[in-house]
Amino acid sequence: MLDKKTVVKMPKSGKPRKQRKFRAKAPINVRKRFLNVHISKELKNKIKTKKRAILVNKGDTVRVRKGKFKGRTGKVVDVDYIKLKVYMEGVTQTNVRGQEKNVSLEPSNLEIINLNMTEHRKKKLGL
Repeated sequence: MLDKKTVVKMPKSGKPRKQRKFRAKAPINVRKRFLNVHISKELKNKIKTKKRAILVNKGDTVRVRKGKFKGRTGKVVDVDYIKLKVYMEGVTQTNVRGQEKNVSLEPSNLEIINLNMTEHRKKKLGL
């Protein structure tokens, strides 16, 4: 168990094997960092921030930048901290039984268009 003073850092090794092992075995508070999503230029100007990326939350509006669903926009329905995936409305597939299921998306393939502003987020952004 990690205490509050312990800081978990990325390994300095450039070996892919060690990088993958770190990501797979990272504690939940470190995994949270891997869910940062790029902020669109328009939103950056609107909220007047120099940050490149911010943690994605349920209710944020995002656009898919890469992959099969490129160009689609929608609200974030769920963020999975264990699998490191984001689910958004409007991006679904039908399974074998004929049910519509949300498709899991990589945070690196998304871009935030509009934020779901909360008090904590305003404080974090300095607004």
